[in-house]
Amino acid sequence: MLLGIDPLLDGTLLEILDHMGHGDRIAVVDRNYPAFSAERPVVQLGNVSTTRALEAIFSVIPLDVAAASPLTCMADKHGASRPSHHEVVALATHRHGVPVSFELAPRLEFYGLARAVHAVVRTLDDRPYSCFILQKGVIEDPVIEDPVVADSSATTR
Repeated sequence: MLLGIDPLLDGTLLEILDHMGHGDRIAVVDRNYPAFSAERPVVQLGNVSTTRALEAIFSVIPLDVAAASPLTCMADKHGASRPSHHEVVALATHRHGVPVSFELAPRLEFYGLARAVHAVVRTLDDRPYSCFILQKGVIEDPVIEDPVVADSSATTR
């Protein structure tokens, strides 16, 4: 157990998230999704919703909010969004402090996109089409002012 780390994030998932770079993508999927067919590493989180899984993931990595659509949701059979999509977009917007846009991908297109992700996180969420691909953003360094550098401009003339 680690301080400040969501207990849903086990060592395997933390390692996968840590190895992702800016622009890499990860899928978070429901129980209906054929997680092992993408031939990507699969982390099984068990009986949690995709919303809860993404809450944990967003606690350690940011979305690429500079991208046009850092979040892709699997469209339902009518090409529409689902309530779980709106939950996740609201969560992402709250977490990032800016409106987060998303795109809908038809099921078969989503499957194709998922073949290029870094890994798949499988939940047992029973809400159909509750599948997401997120693009990792940049983790900014905190601004730390170096007193030596700050003072050097005043003394060198």
